[in-house]
Amino acid sequence: MNNTPIHQQEAICALATPSGVGAIAVIRVSGLHAIAIVNASFKGRNLEQAASHTVHFGTIHEGDRIIDEVLVSVFKTPRSFTKEDSVEISCHGSDYIIRQILKLLVKNGARIAKPGEFTQRAFLNGQFDLVQAEAVADLIAADSEASHKTALNQLRGGFSKKLSGLRTELIHFASLIELELDFGEEDVEFAGRDDLRTLIASLQQTIAPLIDSFDYGNALKEGVPVAIIGSPNVGKSTLLNALLNEEKAIVTSVAGTTRDVIEDTIVLEGLKFRFIDTAGIRETADLVESIGIERSRGAMEKADIVIFLFDSEQTFLENKQVAAELASGKNLLWVFNKIDIEPEIFNKLKTENTEIIGISAQTQEGLSMLTEVLVNRVYGQSATDTVVTNLRHYEHLLKTQDALNEVINGLDTGITGDFLAQDIRLSLHHLGEITGTIVTDDLLDNIFSKFCIGK
Repeated sequence: MNNTPIHQQEAICALATPSGVGAIAVIRVSGLHAIAIVNASFKGRNLEQAASHTVHFGTIHEGDRIIDEVLVSVFKTPRSFTKEDSVEISCHGSDYIIRQILKLLVKNGARIAKPGEFTQRAFLNGQFDLVQAEAVADLIAADSEASHKTALNQLRGGFSKKLSGLRTELIHFASLIELELDFGEEDVEFAGRDDLRTLIASLQQTIAPLIDSFDYGNALKEGVPVAIIGSPNVGKSTLLNALLNEEKAIVTSVAGTTRDVIEDTIVLEGLKFRFIDTAGIRETADLVESIGIERSRGAMEKADIVIFLFDSEQTFLENKQVAAELASGKNLLWVFNKIDIEPEIFNKLKTENTEIIGISAQTQEGLSMLTEVLVNRVYGQSATDTVVTNLRHYEHLLKTQDALNEVINGLDTGITGDFLAQDIRLSLHHLGEITGTIVTDDLLDNIFSKFCIGK
């Protein structure tokens, strides 16, 4: 990895706001001579003499030609996002103006930034760790209150603090065991094996809920998949339309109208749900419908929550066993449709099966109770305040857990300190890869290449 301080490298520039015509656009510049590069084309206050965190009105010009009237914000090292000298130019949102200003900045000595390069420099300059850097991208992409809250918690160091505490304790024991190796011939023990076993058990108890939270965290980030299943013509498409408040699926009285998986998203109580309307499950000779039914089964396998919809005692009894098998290991909701037409049947089934929820997809009666249950089922999944949403973090937590298990196995079998130290170092390595304490150029390129340009 390049160990040269990033703030001594070349200046970079990029559009920081979405491309396309808008009222205002912001162009960001950061790095060596960033202020001088902007100042060379700015007519107004001398930016090189301006204090940090000040805003100045003036014009960007090329020779005698004025390109735009702008506001320029100046941020001096180390009090900027990247900890470098940085400038943000707020100009009018014309594509032509943006291109002309970027062209001038490049002519003056900057280069166009790569995706995520501003955030990468912030990480390399110690503004935050790798978990927090990745949370920047999650925060930008957050499209629900829950995903926003999770990303903000990670950006503010919630996850990092947990990992840092674990790593600090483990480093202490690792150093004691390493010290033992220096006095190998004297048969001394600086790291009490019982204390080490207690520490490892404590670490595993902290890591296990984090690992278990990944499915929940990923659902918060990507949207909770909910499959609606049941016999043909029980109202699955009507329910989807009612939940989405739009005519997404075709509804007819003809059984088997839905022949493919129909999916859309909605935010309920700050949570994003991905509702999936499936083809009615039944035996059929229709080739197209049978393909749709197979796709429905695939959708159900990927769903976190399954709504089994029925509209009569017959459709309940005929499919109860099948629904339970299909939804094995998932959150299963029993939902009776058409309570406005068949209230007596619902009351009878409800008496026998207290978990049944009654709704009318047509009139939307009971729909608020169904959505409340859905939200509660999701929020009840996590046993920890800190939630893992990143697959990379999840993989390294699993590897950390495996390495800690090897430490316990080594203590049980009485292996020598050098092998014990090796397993502890491996645990530290995986924890360090999460936060960026241990990092490679390839890893950084892979992470930050997924960011948008200008961030």
